[in-house]
Amino acid sequence: MVRFLDSSVFLHAYLKPGRRLSLDETLVKDAASRILQRIDEGEEVATSVVHISETVNIVEARLGLGRAIELLENALASENLSILTVSRGSYEGALAIVSRYGVSPNDALAALLARDMNITEVYSFDKHFDNVPFLKRVVE
Repeated sequence: MVRFLDSSVFLHAYLKPGRRLSLDETLVKDAASRILQRIDEGEEVATSVVHISETVNIVEARLGLGRAIELLENALASENLSILTVSRGSYEGALAIVSRYGVSPNDALAALLARDMNITEVYSFDKHFDNVPFLKRVVE
């Protein structure tokens, strides 16, 4: 089964806070790392150009250009990571999900793309996905 990979997984795995993490935060970071490890080992996932861009931009701002390029190169080299394209129509469709389920535009876009690809699960630490009845959020 293919799952949608939200940017939150990359961000929790990659970013290094300047403070000591709480136990809950450490557990999330460890779970994100395990998800990425399974993907590195061949688990098939899908994401979008928008979610890759979002991740790369945040990693660049926090960790520098080198780490952002490394992340992008690894994503592009991964044969088991499908990167879905997005159009104006994708965002138009996502707007209906935004208003119906109260999620952000990029979360709605992920939900729309997942639904269109018959994907029923999303790797994400963003609890807003719990509002989307046709997607199950997976955190482990």
